[in-house]
Amino acid sequence: MSGMRARDPGEVFGPRMTLFADMLSVGLATTVACLPVVTTPAALSTACAVLRGAGEGQPATAGRYFAALRRRLRAGDLAAGAVALAGALLFLADLALAGAGLPAAPLFAVVAAGIGTAALVVGLRACARPESLTDWPTAVRKAARDAVRDVGGSALVLLAVATAVLCAWMLVPLAFLVPGPLALALTAVDVRRPVISRR
Repeated sequence: MSGMRARDPGEVFGPRMTLFADMLSVGLATTVACLPVVTTPAALSTACAVLRGAGEGQPATAGRYFAALRRRLRAGDLAAGAVALAGALLFLADLALAGAGLPAAPLFAVVAAGIGTAALVVGLRACARPESLTDWPTAVRKAARDAVRDVGGSALVLLAVATAVLCAWMLVPLAFLVPGPLALALTAVDVRRPVISRR
């Protein structure tokens, strides 16, 4: 017992459990912020920024999340959301056409799935980049570069998405908590990027 770290005053569960609880509260706040759909990129980007700040000693709370989201929500964020929504609808339309029995439909479906997966990885990695708070084109450009240079990180992003989808499918109420762990995973992949680049 003498080797255990003493908790700070008012700290009930310790730093790891506190971060876990903060991540869940930020996840719930992100879910609420994503409801208009076109705000999804800004909401996820803000969650990543707030969770990144937790590693720098800043509080990761729902209140700080909504304050940051109010400060940064602008026309560029809504435009990014509109582009993401249009891309998702186009992807679903392509898959529907492939399922309708078009010539070379299997090949078309594979190509569409590959393009959609690449776009998803780049989009999510862009949300995790600090540049997404002020400049989406730069964030997307650097995320595309990272997706190619850091294939392991891109695989981790896909694994995080698959885990999030699986959790939501197994227990629907978990869908409301999924954005928090997803944002934490995206932030972790982005934070490990400088370590990878120094190798």
